[in-house]
Amino acid sequence: MADLLSEDEVEERLPEGWEREGDEIVRTFEFDDYMKGVNFAQLTGEIAEAQVHHPEMTIGYKEVEIRFTTHDAGGITGKDIDMAELLNTEART
Repeated sequence: MADLLSEDEVEERLPEGWEREGDEIVRTFEFDDYMKGVNFAQLTGEIAEAQVHHPEMTIGYKEVEIRFTTHDAGGITGKDIDMAELLNTEART
């Protein structure tokens, strides 16, 4: 099981565009149209499956909200931060 990050560690390591909401980190990615968001959500699912760390996702018309927490640790861990960084990289490409 991954170790929980302290509040200071979360703040220091939180990737650009992500916010802390309680025991989760959250970001809403915006897209030019619906299908680009759906494609990003599918890519996120593929990455999550490969990393065995799955987010909550909400797909909107031109946006996708992603939420990470490490359930078995009861909060935010390095796994959540790592996944957020991966998605930031994918969103730029």
